[in-house]
Amino acid sequence: MDTSSAPAAVTPGFSTVAVHGARVLRDDASDGAERPAGRPVVTPLVQSVNFTQPFGTEDGLRYTRYGNVPNAESVQTRLALLEGAEAALVCASGMGATACTMLALLRPGDHLLSSAWIYGGTHKLFTQELPAFGVEVTFVDPTKQRDWRRSVRKTTRAVFVESPVNPTTRVLDLRPLARMSSELGLALVVDSTFASPINFRPLEHGADVVIHSATKYLNGHHDVLGGAVAGAASVIEEVRQKMIVWGQAPDPFACWLLERGMKTLDVRVRRQSENAQRLAEWCESRGEIARVLYPGLPSHPDHDVARDTLDGFGGMMAIELEGGGEAAERFVKRLRVITHAPSLGGVDSLVSEPRYTSHAHLTVAERAKAGVPDGFLRISVGIENVEDLIADVEQALA
Repeated sequence: MDTSSAPAAVTPGFSTVAVHGARVLRDDASDGAERPAGRPVVTPLVQSVNFTQPFGTEDGLRYTRYGNVPNAESVQTRLALLEGAEAALVCASGMGATACTMLALLRPGDHLLSSAWIYGGTHKLFTQELPAFGVEVTFVDPTKQRDWRRSVRKTTRAVFVESPVNPTTRVLDLRPLARMSSELGLALVVDSTFASPINFRPLEHGADVVIHSATKYLNGHHDVLGGAVAGAASVIEEVRQKMIVWGQAPDPFACWLLERGMKTLDVRVRRQSENAQRLAEWCESRGEIARVLYPGLPSHPDHDVARDTLDGFGGMMAIELEGGGEAAERFVKRLRVITHAPSLGGVDSLVSEPRYTSHAHLTVAERAKAGVPDGFLRISVGIENVEDLIADVEQALA
């Protein structure tokens, strides 16, 4: 067959993959075989726990808790493509994804090396639960590169980091950690919830496993609880076995909603990034605000790293108000467009006080040392008109 006039293969962009999933990568996607007349455009919701099983074999067994039912497989394939991973797995929550991943990678007697800058729930997992399984954990200031290597032991099996960091928006350079992990045979695990695959794909920077709270940007509408893990197929299968045992599989409807949300991931995150940049720049001009943290600002301590490694600076920012905790309380009570709520990553802008959420278990001094003093507010910027967000913040500051 003469192929001289055939068009060259084109790698689909993020929005195309987010909307269509694996279908756009198939050779037969353009001849109608994949879309016969009468087929639904939207992935159908298969709201069933049980599926008929073949006789005389365990092959083909489908069960919701196994993570291999149609809606789970559809969204898992989509996420793997977006992350550039061999495989992906969805779990019932972000903490479920983190816990199952660490249980898959670590055994009694192993040692985990973790960034000290991590989500409060993850910190509890590492300090209260993993030691009960015989796993030791050492926390390292991620800005001190030499301390990473100095803290490695013969029993070290994995390295865990979060970037961008919740809630301070600090951005870590994975490249030195990836080189060290590869040299020593350690698994580098990255929680990339704040970035989403649109802004950052850790596997491209040397990570072995990437984790998301799918509740946040992947879903994007504040109506689904979920988690996700992506990486090599062999690792993801080990995580899936832990998920089965610990009962962390999501319901089909949650998977269906998650896939629907992911279709707009690219356009949502880009709008959120644009809004956050403008809001952060405006906030820097206000005397009532002592500090603005946003990776897109030259004043951010990791701006150069963010510029080199991120594809867009994201929708997460933080401000520290003059006047401390009392000023923060007055501010959040006056907001009218931005909602006071603890989550992030959705189309609605949200504000939260870490002293009452992720850092509530710390003392005032400990919070200040972690860069989260009283008066510190985390803002998840949504897709509203940015002029309305600025006006809302301005009247709340008055």
